[in-house]
Amino acid sequence: MIRILQSVSNMDRAGLETMLMNYYRHIDRTKVQFDFIVNKPKPGNYDEEIKHMGGRIFLSPGLSPLRYPKYLRFVKEIVEKDDRIKIVHAHNEAMGFYALSGAKKAGVKVRIAHAHNTQIIRDYKWPLKMVCKRLLPLAATDLWSCGRDAGIYYFGKKRWEERGVIIRNAIETEKFAFNTAIRDEMRKKYDLKGKKVLGHVGRFNLQKNHNRLLDIFAAYQKRNPESMLVLVGEGELESEVREKTEKLGLANKVIFAGLQKNVNEWYQMMDVFLLPSLFEGLPVVGVEAQAAGLPCVFSDRVTDEIALSDQVMRLSLDEENEKWAEAIEYLIKNKKDRKQGAGLVRKAGYDIATEAERLQNLYLSMSER
Repeated sequence: MIRILQSVSNMDRAGLETMLMNYYRHIDRTKVQFDFIVNKPKPGNYDEEIKHMGGRIFLSPGLSPLRYPKYLRFVKEIVEKDDRIKIVHAHNEAMGFYALSGAKKAGVKVRIAHAHNTQIIRDYKWPLKMVCKRLLPLAATDLWSCGRDAGIYYFGKKRWEERGVIIRNAIETEKFAFNTAIRDEMRKKYDLKGKKVLGHVGRFNLQKNHNRLLDIFAAYQKRNPESMLVLVGEGELESEVREKTEKLGLANKVIFAGLQKNVNEWYQMMDVFLLPSLFEGLPVVGVEAQAAGLPCVFSDRVTDEIALSDQVMRLSLDEENEKWAEAIEYLIKNKKDRKQGAGLVRKAGYDIATEAERLQNLYLSMSER
């Protein structure tokens, strides 16, 4: 049995960690076991499940430049204490440079940098992240990504074309498959009978563009006053989004659902899925929504690889809100059998059973280097 040391931002309900845990549940853990490096002391939602499945969680010294030497020693110590660790796999994008550098110093032969996005938010850490982004391919032996655009952004077109490998953001397709009984139950529970429900699943942050999402919903409301908006997630900008909802007079038209462990059931109540993101890699929520048979409207900043069905429209963020409302109305009027969704996603290669087996085989073959 080999162990893979996964470096992540933090084991919370973010889409990346949810996707990673899907793989962890489906690999043969007598052959491949996961351990995790996290960089924040706050417990994550998956900590107990990880431990139950035999994984370990290591809290790093943090990602401050001043702690970089200590971080390298930290990774080296983990690796030296367990010769079953054959691969270090970094998912925390530019900052994965820390873990991969530590692994390189420790002599780990397989070091994977995994890209999951197509932009870096300009916050106070942006200069540091941009430096790490440039150095990331030098610390890695292998370059993986959720999709083409994310791979090119993080590693450069030449490197990506030479060394890039796509690992799909796969899901349990049957779990998200359309279910009339669950739809009826959820809509009854939240008093949505006879209403058109627009939905969104994502963290309340700059990337997900909730301000624009509310403007689009306001435009659609003029066409259909009985419509509702459901927002699943939480995040640092939630209070601002709530304030804007009040200012637009939509407080009684928006459901703030918070984090939901049964997010698959929330997709069932929706009629259209919206994702007007400012940037994305290949969002797992887009895959989930299509598996639930939902028509989807994405911004053109979401990679075209996300279109797994003919129920997807991509619109420029430069288009007026009315154009978005028009697209939503068109998709609702021309909806197709939602029961086809799971099959289409599975056919496109995003079923977790198939992809987990592929990932496991990749790990096993790479560990023999």
